[in-house]
Amino acid sequence: MKGLHIIADLYGCRNRDLLASSAMLRETCVAACKAVGLTVLGDHFYQFEGLDATQVGGATGAVVFAESHLAIHTWPERDGATLDVYVCNVTSDNSAKAEQLYETLAGALQPGDVMVERVWRGRDLPLKKQRLAVVG
Repeated sequence: MKGLHIIADLYGCRNRDLLASSAMLRETCVAACKAVGLTVLGDHFYQFEGLDATQVGGATGAVVFAESHLAIHTWPERDGATLDVYVCNVTSDNSAKAEQLYETLAGALQPGDVMVERVWRGRDLPLKKQRLAVVG
């Protein structure tokens, strides 16, 4: 369960179309997860309405993959987004995949400024083997 958790706030995003379209955001996120070699299990994205007729709404979404998850939230009225990438695995180090996914999505959003934190989660623990009871 060791893994890298990347938490980022993206400001001044220049790709306004991506900020305002849950369909485009979904397509970009799912494709990016697959491109870095993650096993996508499912996703859910939602489109918000704008606050009034002068604003477009943002989008929110999550992709669940066997190695953990991606969550993203956008605010086109503020040219911003938040990104949460957590990639773990009990048998191998997937931190490079987390970094690639983050770089791909940040590149797609084209932020002018980023605040990012990297948190290393978990620790080495012995793998417990359990005997299954025989049902008879």
